[in-house]
Amino acid sequence: MPELEKGVSLVVQHQAMSEPDEQAMVKVFFEINGQPRLIKVPDRNRAASSTARRKADLGNSAHLGAPMPGVISTVTVTAGQTVKSGDVLLSIEAMKMETALHAEKDGTIAEVLVKTGDQIDTKDLLIVYGA
Repeated sequence: MPELEKGVSLVVQHQAMSEPDEQAMVKVFFEINGQPRLIKVPDRNRAASSTARRKADLGNSAHLGAPMPGVISTVTVTAGQTVKSGDVLLSIEAMKMETALHAEKDGTIAEVLVKTGDQIDTKDLLIVYGA
């Protein structure tokens, strides 16, 4: 058994793993020194086949990027819809907190690149405004 330092060691024992969910995440059940643990990790088999999301261009005012990683909990706009400054566009759930993203300007939505339940990362392109 490997030691972390003199007299300190970890015993990690894999218990079980769930099937992948719709976000290609699996639950891994294991024990560390006899204490049960659960984590969610990307399914390597499905993650390799999934495509990466486009990233928002920082200097492009038509792009709305994700401010943080999370899961899309609601999408309130569709392509072609006209929005006013302050309108709620979508909501992101992260660490059991929900954050609404609002339109920063009046305009028309050209593209909505996410749907409810999508897993997103920081700077992923979510919405594109039209010209």
